[in-house]
Amino acid sequence: MRRIPLFALLACGLAGCGQIWNDPYPAKDRGKNILYSFFVERPKHLDPAQSYTSDEYDIIQQIYEPPLQYHYLKRPYELIPAAATEVPKARFFDEHDHALPADADRVAYSEYDIHIRPGILYQPHPAFARDEKNRPLYLELAETEIRSKFSLSDFPRSGTRELTAEDYVYEIKRLAHPRLVSPIYGHMSEYIVGLRDLGERLKRDNGTLMAEHQKRYGASNRAYPWIDLRRYDLSGVKALDRYTYRVRIKGKYPQFLYWLAMPFFAPIPWEADRFYSQPGMNEGRNLTLDWYPVGTGPYFLAENDPSARMVLRVNPNFRGELYPSEGEPGDLEAGLLADAGKRVPFVERIVLSREKESVPLWNKFLQGYYDSAGIGSDNFDQAVRVNVEGGAALTQEMEERGIRLHTSIAPSTFYMAFNYNDPVVGGKDEKSRDRARKLRQAVSIAIDWEEYISIFANGRGIPGMGPLPPGIFGYRGDAQGTNPVVYDWVDGKAKRKPIEAARRLLAEAGYPDGREANTGQPLVLYLDTTDRGPDDAARLNWYRKQFSKLDIQLEIRSTDWNRFQEKIRSGNTQMFFLGWNADYPDPENFMFLLYGPNGSQDGENKARYENPSFDRLFEQMKNMESGPRRQALIDQMVKIVREDAPWVWGFHPKDYVLSHAWVSAGKPNKMARNTLKYVRIDPELREQMREEWNRPILWPLGLILAVLLLGSTPAYLSYRRRERMAAKPAGSAA
Repeated sequence: MRRIPLFALLACGLAGCGQIWNDPYPAKDRGKNILYSFFVERPKHLDPAQSYTSDEYDIIQQIYEPPLQYHYLKRPYELIPAAATEVPKARFFDEHDHALPADADRVAYSEYDIHIRPGILYQPHPAFARDEKNRPLYLELAETEIRSKFSLSDFPRSGTRELTAEDYVYEIKRLAHPRLVSPIYGHMSEYIVGLRDLGERLKRDNGTLMAEHQKRYGASNRAYPWIDLRRYDLSGVKALDRYTYRVRIKGKYPQFLYWLAMPFFAPIPWEADRFYSQPGMNEGRNLTLDWYPVGTGPYFLAENDPSARMVLRVNPNFRGELYPSEGEPGDLEAGLLADAGKRVPFVERIVLSREKESVPLWNKFLQGYYDSAGIGSDNFDQAVRVNVEGGAALTQEMEERGIRLHTSIAPSTFYMAFNYNDPVVGGKDEKSRDRARKLRQAVSIAIDWEEYISIFANGRGIPGMGPLPPGIFGYRGDAQGTNPVVYDWVDGKAKRKPIEAARRLLAEAGYPDGREANTGQPLVLYLDTTDRGPDDAARLNWYRKQFSKLDIQLEIRSTDWNRFQEKIRSGNTQMFFLGWNADYPDPENFMFLLYGPNGSQDGENKARYENPSFDRLFEQMKNMESGPRRQALIDQMVKIVREDAPWVWGFHPKDYVLSHAWVSAGKPNKMARNTLKYVRIDPELREQMREEWNRPILWPLGLILAVLLLGSTPAYLSYRRRERMAAKPAGSAA
């Protein structure tokens, strides 16, 4: 047998004998049309009735199809049809069910008729499997039959069927199911006619079923009987025909259309509900809707191991959809319309690997093993350089790799709130309220959010000028959108007012040089915050520095998150920081944070701000269609709260995402999470770059081998000498 030199063996092992030595993916997947991404937190719910977090939506919005979705490219965000044929228009009725005109103000009921596209099919799934006589195969299994099943692949047959309007009705009923505890049931029961009554009936029936079951099988047996929601009537939601259903809403609630773009209102087939409800499906098997969704969208979940990886595959039954052919100005030049009119999805498979640590995640992205990634604070300087004007660009290293930077302003706001019930920052009578207002204005000028964003957010954000972030109807930019209480408009830019302006306001408030004018006592203000560890020390010191500009002493009261929430809920605060992420892209979803009646313990007006003029305008604005009249009302509302300054308008975060050259140009859409269908990959370029970036460096190995050989040479020569001497005949001369 021919011997292989040790050096060759080591080199082959290191280089992978023709494979990239550190590739974390199977060799058989090289060159395939696969999108590689990651997830950090294990998704808790994949059931659309219960899911309500971004990490869960990243998965299920590729699988489920609500009636509506957001346009991928247009801003402000625009609703367009998904499974529906069109965006429905509301019809209005009075309390006697008489039709009202579209501009009616006093409305008792609104009705939406949603028309579904015919011919849409569900993904293949065992719940739809039928035998030769068209009877369901797996909906009446004995528990003994289920014991041998541990994944969907253990069911040898699958099937599909057409999507119908009844499937949407079934899911809306599931919002009231007492075993599911949907996070929006309470809110929706205030609007959808009959939903609360259905919830009460289901609660009673479920209690009876559970009691009977426990009496028969014992309290430890949780395999409760299935509740067939088809048997229950929901007065406000009806299927009118195979492809049309109607939803009746109390009053006027145009924001309901935005809910129709969320998974809560995606279809659920009764067969899937029945399949997963069979005794034994959940016990140790995770055969549930929370683990294996059933949808009509572009992808289905083929593999679910949330401790390691999740795999989405193209739904072979997907109806098909075309890439948008229009966007907003600049999209064409940015290459975002290059795929206009082409059928999506483009990628055949999506592999999501779990990454618990940021360092290996970042390294794998740089090696080309993840197609896109965000930028952590530790890696920001390696990826992005900020110019003197605050603009962001990629570093030379990133540019040489062909990496692209995508930025977008999140529909979110981060702010510092004043407690209006506090006598110092809120005031109790007209005189004290005027003093408190000037104090709040002075603090608003003093806190330099531009500096905060630069130091603590790597420049990733823009200062807030009011409650609305960009991308939300009603937001205004440039000079028209600048807050005149805090900024001046100078040379085409907003410039924060000098600290002298804040000092004048502080003196007018009765605190010259940061002291009470009557007593000479120093002004002390209290900021409640959460104690997240030593890393926050610099941030807290920065806050103290901002107040010291006005000679105000800032006392910081740190506590844990639960105690912090309780203090805000009970109103036991003076100042505190909070943030808000939009549920839907409507100004009502931000303005209601300042609406007086929402200032109760459980309301979202945590500042307990109250201004009758603002409240009257809000009541007019909240249910209006977006247009010039609504914009005018919003402008008045923004002017009022800028003057009152119930918040220090902090900043709107800016998201930074990097993608490799082999990923098609993309546009972040912070309201929609169903956008993976628009991503295109160039697998050949990816393999080429991966090979270049991960080429094994062999010279250190050669150097080590050379040192070993040189070091072992004397021993080898000595060994050879002994061998020769031992081989000489006895008695021969030396």
